[in-house]
Amino acid sequence: MTETTPKTNLKVIALAVAGAVGGFLFGFDSSVVNGAVDAVQGQFDLSSSLTGFAVASALLGCAVGAYGAGRIADRWGRIPAMLVGAVLFFASALGTGFAFGVWDLVFWRLIGGLGIGIASVIAPAYIAEISPRHMRGRLASLQQLAITIGIFAALLSDALFANGAGGAAEPFWFGLEAWRWMFLAGALPAVVYGLIALKLPESPRFLVLKGRDDDVRGIFARLWPGDDVERAIRDMRDAIEADQQGSKKGALSGDRFGLKPIVWVGIILSIFQQFVGINVIFYYSTTLWKSVGFEESDSFTISVITSVTNIAVTFVAIALVDRVGRRPILLFGSAGMALSLATMSVAFSQAVQVDGEPSLPGAWGPIALVAANVFVVSFGASWGPVVWVLLGEIFPTRIRARALGVAAAAQWIANFAITVSFPPLAAFSLVFTYGMYAAFALLSFFFVLRVIPETNGMSLEEANTLLPPKGSAKKRA
Repeated sequence: MTETTPKTNLKVIALAVAGAVGGFLFGFDSSVVNGAVDAVQGQFDLSSSLTGFAVASALLGCAVGAYGAGRIADRWGRIPAMLVGAVLFFASALGTGFAFGVWDLVFWRLIGGLGIGIASVIAPAYIAEISPRHMRGRLASLQQLAITIGIFAALLSDALFANGAGGAAEPFWFGLEAWRWMFLAGALPAVVYGLIALKLPESPRFLVLKGRDDDVRGIFARLWPGDDVERAIRDMRDAIEADQQGSKKGALSGDRFGLKPIVWVGIILSIFQQFVGINVIFYYSTTLWKSVGFEESDSFTISVITSVTNIAVTFVAIALVDRVGRRPILLFGSAGMALSLATMSVAFSQAVQVDGEPSLPGAWGPIALVAANVFVVSFGASWGPVVWVLLGEIFPTRIRARALGVAAAAQWIANFAITVSFPPLAAFSLVFTYGMYAAFALLSFFFVLRVIPETNGMSLEEANTLLPPKGSAKKRA
């Protein structure tokens, strides 16, 4: 190992961390609405269905942003795509903060969703493309970690504004309600993201795509001085050619309802990841705890604690995914989610009316809190990060890009469906709602048990063959 390797590694790590700021914005912008839901509903006198749509509208923008991000990045570069995302985040923060009506709010949430969609594609792509192969897995995990930290930052800032004003609907600085400051706070990380992007080098893969090999050699000299530059350029050119061939010839059509079976596996994984209701916790948890008798300030504190738990278990997943394997982790997560969600359903069935408001009596309040955090632990240490690992491994190279796009689109649509449906479902019955999520978690257990192969220990070429026999990875070890 040369003397330059530690410095090189530090430079690459620094670039990966900087690129992951897009993930931070992703988490922040998608969760900042949590603390504002009740105040927005009261301010604009919204029905439960319209409240759900206002919250979920950003997810429609996410789907469009994710779809268009690759085109922007391949035409103008990864850095310009990051700058577009930063501008959209900034505009959304100001627009939602000064919204004068619900449709104005929805419009700016859609704009923010475009930024989230772009960040969800560009940040992990940039990190993968600037990372040497021996560090790629660990550095790629920074994206998921950044998202969880962004969620925490959003929920913490929500709590600080609400507690500082005495309530999310109460006036704060300059007479603006606290909920408006919750949205306006997103302008700061958006500016930071834009400034960081201006300092980052362009992705070597994009430069190879544009035939700028001399620029690539200059970047490699600074970042990977010990690597074989010409071999790396050849590998990138081969990968680009494979992607281009895949986009032309890699048809997804097959004999299972119009698609190849492996594409349906990716779609169903993505749908289950959302249908267990995880984003209800991060979008509506403050409203949820208020609805069963907790004070608003306590509800904000609970939401912040939950987000810290989510960060902690992400480290667990990063540590175990290459040691334990994908299937055992997913099975553990499904079982934990099913049990904890069922417990929450039972707890909410015990709610009683106190002065016309629902409340969880006796030990049921703490039981519901513990169950919610067990749910977050079970998801965050399994289905959260591991689904993305599998989606990157199971598809054949010739269709990987297109199949990933379809699976990601399915995930955004499923997220939208759960997010927009929660308020009317909660108004109908929290017992039914969390019982339904528990049923999906149980179904996900049997889906993994019967369908999902173990890809741990395989090369990508081995892993992306169609549903290899269970245990075949370990036999190759």
